[in-house]
Amino acid sequence: MYTERVLKERYLAPVVSEDLKEKMVFVGGPRQVGKTTLAKALVGARFRDAAYFNWDNQQERRRLMAYEWPGSAELIILDEIHKFKGWKGFVKGAYDTHKDKYKFLVTGSSRLDIYRKGGDSLQGRYHHYRLHPFSLAELSGGGTAAVPFQELPVGPTRQGAEFGLLERFGGFPEPLVSQNERVLRRWHGERNERLFREDIRDVEIVRDIGRMKLLGDMLPAKVGALLSVNALREDLQVSHRAAAHWLDILESFYYQFRIYPYTRAAFRSLKKEPKLYLWDWSEVPDEASRFENLIASHLLKFVHWLHDREGYKAELYFLRDLSKREVDFLVTIDGKPWFAVEAKSQDESVSAGLRYFRDKLKIPFAYQVLRKSGVDKRVDGVRVVSADRLLLALV
Repeated sequence: MYTERVLKERYLAPVVSEDLKEKMVFVGGPRQVGKTTLAKALVGARFRDAAYFNWDNQQERRRLMAYEWPGSAELIILDEIHKFKGWKGFVKGAYDTHKDKYKFLVTGSSRLDIYRKGGDSLQGRYHHYRLHPFSLAELSGGGTAAVPFQELPVGPTRQGAEFGLLERFGGFPEPLVSQNERVLRRWHGERNERLFREDIRDVEIVRDIGRMKLLGDMLPAKVGALLSVNALREDLQVSHRAAAHWLDILESFYYQFRIYPYTRAAFRSLKKEPKLYLWDWSEVPDEASRFENLIASHLLKFVHWLHDREGYKAELYFLRDLSKREVDFLVTIDGKPWFAVEAKSQDESVSAGLRYFRDKLKIPFAYQVLRKSGVDKRVDGVRVVSADRLLLALV
């Protein structure tokens, strides 16, 4: 039953199809999150025929560079073409020449938007999306009706085991479908090995890939804590510049993401270290940290949807001042606080930090989200609610 749900059309398919009528569409996201499946699912359902080219395939690469495209194709799918140094110029030329005949979809396991710097700009020719792992709303067949600066449309918990499956196996299709611990362990190892030995090597120059891999091994234990590059540098015995550069690379390849402290308010904010989370929360060994990572990932997916699809300047932060009062997450629109979220496993008593920052920053809505099910109540203006209810209100 859950396998059938997972293999259904991904949440971006309808909007990508719609945007392809106007411009190229770029879809980035981590390895094995479902980008190729998303692209190929458009064929038949929304386009009669397509030409698919994977840059990693030598024969397809040759056909692509020779412009050997089927005359019957409506859609040209370019997968992993960012590994080609001159890809921007090639894509720009192909689009400008053939946009009246073909639609162009570009997918890749690195941040395609960062490559627009320098050279021939693709600005104005494409819409960019970030494909996320499955979330509770997507897996349960829900969708967001959230409106900025209004309360999240939290409803009753839907019956099902989706939340437990997501927490245990993560949101990537293969381990989620398998629901098997052995498959999950093997998938972790194989995916990370290919990330470091293939994807990163093909695009970036890393002189010490072994130590960079050690950095990757260290990060799951750092989830949810303030991240000190200097501490990582000392542990790895490398320069500060190298450690910082490796973190940037891992972020650009969607292995990890960082959330920074909100600093646009008149309070004694902590202005330096971010907090780190993984795109695949199932790698996080500590149960409480894994739950916090799951919440962070759902909020990031929501923020990216608001930005990529709806055009809002949406951002995800955390709150912490010099007195060490802290709130796990803050969602803003145009720099203005919309709602704050504090993640707790079981504790239903409202966090003092959540109360403080809600009043200090005049945050319209505050949620304390719990791992345990069956809770939804208001305490002093804070909504204390189970994760399996709140997350259904997102994307």
